[in-house]
Amino acid sequence: MGIVYFTRHGQTVWNVENKICGATDSPLTGLGHEQAVALGNRIKEENIPIDEILYSPLIRAKDTALHVSEITGIPAREEIRLKEQNFGKYESTPRDGEEFAKAKCNFIYSFDGGETMLHLAQRIYNLLDELKEQPEKTYLLVAHNGIARMVKSYFNDMANEEFSAFKIKNCEILKFEF
Repeated sequence: MGIVYFTRHGQTVWNVENKICGATDSPLTGLGHEQAVALGNRIKEENIPIDEILYSPLIRAKDTALHVSEITGIPAREEIRLKEQNFGKYESTPRDGEEFAKAKCNFIYSFDGGETMLHLAQRIYNLLDELKEQPEKTYLLVAHNGIARMVKSYFNDMANEEFSAFKIKNCEILKFEF
């Protein structure tokens, strides 16, 4: 049986400013770096058996993954498919905007220039299908809230509203079994 762990990057400047980051790069704050270091220490102290870290190319996830890798000695590599969903016209707008909340429930809407939920599902599900074929390896995926939502939906049935509302805290770690 294969296992995949998932974590969201540390706190970013735009998290503090309540802005949707999406595919836009927003760097970690000082607290975000501290959260990533604490995550690395937790993984090391709890001897969580991870063979490889795969991370999104966006700087907030990359920096988080590299902190964890440095502390634990677990090899890390970039995985382009873990890049956060492009929320088009909603990038840099308030995270709690009512219009955005409604738009997230429409899975075939590209956010006027972004990426549909169905396209996102295709790339994340394809990645997870590949990882499932390697049950001898345990991975830590370091990515984003939108990616966490999609990973959870791969393993658990969810209603549209539950899917759209799902959130993960910065540097929280989730465990999934194939």
